[in-house]
Amino acid sequence: MNLIGLIGGTSYHSTIVYYRLINEMVQEKIGLQANPTMLIYSQNIELMRAQEVDKINETYLKTSRMLQANGAKAVMICANTPHMVFDYVQPKIDIPILHIAYAIGKEATKMGLKTLGLLGNKPTMTRDFIPKVLKESYGIETIIPEKPYLDLAHNYVSTELTQGIFSEKARSFFLNQMNLLKARGAEGIILGCTELPILFENTEYELPLLSTTDLHARMAADFILGKK
Repeated sequence: MNLIGLIGGTSYHSTIVYYRLINEMVQEKIGLQANPTMLIYSQNIELMRAQEVDKINETYLKTSRMLQANGAKAVMICANTPHMVFDYVQPKIDIPILHIAYAIGKEATKMGLKTLGLLGNKPTMTRDFIPKVLKESYGIETIIPEKPYLDLAHNYVSTELTQGIFSEKARSFFLNQMNLLKARGAEGIILGCTELPILFENTEYELPLLSTTDLHARMAADFILGKK
């Protein structure tokens, strides 16, 4: 099996879910008697909260090089927002970063979806590290909440979800955003914060909910097993 290096900690709540899902998905193929070897590095989430881009880039580069030096054949960033480092880090290492947007695009294409609503924190919704990949590689358009809601969404993510608080108030807010995105033409909703699938666990909605955590974990399991 291929050795993968996980960069987690942003937040550790979703990193725990990543680790469990990857093990479970690999065990579907190899049986319960074994589990894959993985490298895990947990960042301090305050790095992302400070939003000092140069420091974030250099920290993820240093971590990726460390994982590569210790035998990792690929790097997986276990969160959406830190994918902002992709264009800076990927050219400077010799192993692939398994980009979360490709996991989203592959699933959306399989489902025939061409317009997706994107929910998450403000950087994830307003920067292009997910929408650009979806547009250029899959022809998928991305729409985000209206400007007045962006800061409130960001606040729920940063002060509640990433701190392990999953309130009914946050759930109602994001459910309303789904309805608004649907009214504007979204055919599916990207749960673009890896804590959102926890908030909406076992929730049925009239549009497909694309859990980036689950899709990304499947991408990791496929890499470990050598699946193309």
